[in-house]
Amino acid sequence: MFGREERQAMRGITEEDLESFLHNKVDLRQRVVSKMVEEVQKIIQQLTMEISVKDSRFQSISNSGIHNDNIKDSPDLVAKWTSLLRGKRILHPSIQVLAPSHFFITVPLRGLGGFRQRKARHWRYYTLSGTKLLSPVMEPEKLHQWLEIEQFPKTTRLWHETDVNVEGDLIPAKIIGIFRNLLERSIASCKLSDKVAIIETLGPVVRVTVETSEHQVEVELVPTVEVPTCWSRKARWPRFLKRWPSNDKVRCVKSFGFNLLARSNYHWQLSFTRAERVLIEGIDEDGGCRLKCFRVIRQLKEDFWCTGCKPVITAYHLQTLLLWSCEKYPCAKDWKNFKKSFLRLFVKLRKCVSQHFLKHYFVRGTNLLKYTNTTDLDLMVLKMDEFIKNPTKYIR
Repeated sequence: MFGREERQAMRGITEEDLESFLHNKVDLRQRVVSKMVEEVQKIIQQLTMEISVKDSRFQSISNSGIHNDNIKDSPDLVAKWTSLLRGKRILHPSIQVLAPSHFFITVPLRGLGGFRQRKARHWRYYTLSGTKLLSPVMEPEKLHQWLEIEQFPKTTRLWHETDVNVEGDLIPAKIIGIFRNLLERSIASCKLSDKVAIIETLGPVVRVTVETSEHQVEVELVPTVEVPTCWSRKARWPRFLKRWPSNDKVRCVKSFGFNLLARSNYHWQLSFTRAERVLIEGIDEDGGCRLKCFRVIRQLKEDFWCTGCKPVITAYHLQTLLLWSCEKYPCAKDWKNFKKSFLRLFVKLRKCVSQHFLKHYFVRGTNLLKYTNTTDLDLMVLKMDEFIKNPTKYIR
């Protein structure tokens, strides 16, 4: 990838440059983003509490993870999670910062407990309104699945109603529609119209803008079934003969289960947010520089390579890239040299972006960049190539 001049330029970066960049730019970003997360969390928590009062199928985001009402009757599980998380740096389980102006927040659903995995039972021949079709609905992609009410032994009556249920299937688009209407009413009843506005969108998605003391943030709100009791069969992980992570870490990660997100018309999207956070937690306990590399790459991406409030490459993509790199380079000695590790992660990122291909870490055969705008990806590659020619211009 590098020509002679580029290699010479990249050699000009020193560990001192990277440490200085980390201190001057990355730490400042962390403080600003943390403040915005706190403000957004407070507002969305107020709104989701109001929504929960209006419709008990939705919970407040404060009930995510270990506080979910669906696991209150599982004291052993709660005790296990509490033990595993003790002494850890806890991030809010509902909130993901994809970019400084783009947050992703899951809203837990109530009344769906005891999830059981099963194969799809039949083809579906219905529209979202429940009318019959002559040809079947498209089957889900690898990162998606159907969700049937029978998969939950513990359900409340409301989940059997036709406003969310068609022929025994829980329909994401219907749930999203209900949530959107409740959100609109709650913004008014909570007197937050000056802080929150719903963005008009096409398709089954709910996005809002939230005003913070720093700047406006776009937030996607996603109704979510949290499944803490098992690991998805679609996630065939860990891969055979891999040395990272350790067996103990694998067991810990899998014990946090997965989520099912309402982000499409018919199918539920698999998500492993809790597992990914546990995997990242303590990733540098061996004295490595993995997270330092990640933070520098993220800052450069946000400032220079892929800017804007909704970038095509987000912090989630970079986190996935880091996990793959940790698996490929499992030894502590591989992450002792900050400069070398940074350049290795940079090269891997450029390769993924230029090839328009980044594998999901847990679910095989899923390209996270499949539906990404290729023009934007190619533009990012050009900007990364400019960085290669004179990196000290950017890292200072």
